[in-house]
Amino acid sequence: PLFADGVLTVATGSEVYPPWMLDNDPAGGQGFENGFVYALAEEMGFTADQVTWVGTEFEEAIAPGAKPYDFNIQQYSITAERQEIVSFSAPYYEPDKAVIALPDSPVADATSFEELRTANWGATIGTTDLDYLENVIGIEDVAIFNDQAAVFLALSAGQIDATVAALPTALFVTAVQAPDTSIVALLTKDASDAGLGMLFDKDSPLIACVDAALERIIAAGAVDALVAEYLLPSEDIAYILE
Repeated sequence: PLFADGVLTVATGSEVYPPWMLDNDPAGGQGFENGFVYALAEEMGFTADQVTWVGTEFEEAIAPGAKPYDFNIQQYSITAERQEIVSFSAPYYEPDKAVIALPDSPVADATSFEELRTANWGATIGTTDLDYLENVIGIEDVAIFNDQAAVFLALSAGQIDATVAALPTALFVTAVQAPDTSIVALLTKDASDAGLGMLFDKDSPLIACVDAALERIIAAGAVDALVAEYLLPSEDIAYILE
């Protein structure tokens, strides 16, 4: 049950970023998520030239209504709230959270949630990053921004002390987008966040086919190989557990 006969139509962000996708080119196959999609497509019986990419905004895909693609992949966390509107595949990756801060931030040497609560935090509206700050760490007054780029601008300007992001995103941010910041700690993932899943129309009949192919490429080690290539830090970073 494909959106377009004979091809797998995959949506992602209107702009894409490392390490999820490189060179702002989903079709290039370089990066974790586009490499993953091509491995999945091959397992489903598609050649690379039978994969078609379309661009969407993040919030647009979560809205109710029919989707003009087979599935969307752009680091969507599987949550109960979203599952009331759309459906997801089984998780393809479960990232830890990373604390991103300036070197002189109050949280730079934090070792507990209590110490983290003394800082001024910012996050993007509608994200599991914001949920994590409010519901897991217990931050009461998070500064909310419309997009992630605005969060990092505020952080570099000293308007906030810290933010959180999925570890792979944090690796790119601290290397490229906000090189004056660094990852000062890792946080285990929220138990209410089931990991990252591909997003589908509500109750799409294609999900069972995709999940079966996903299970096979995970068992074959293809996903672990992509994680090792694109998503792991080059050095050990300490965890804050509570």
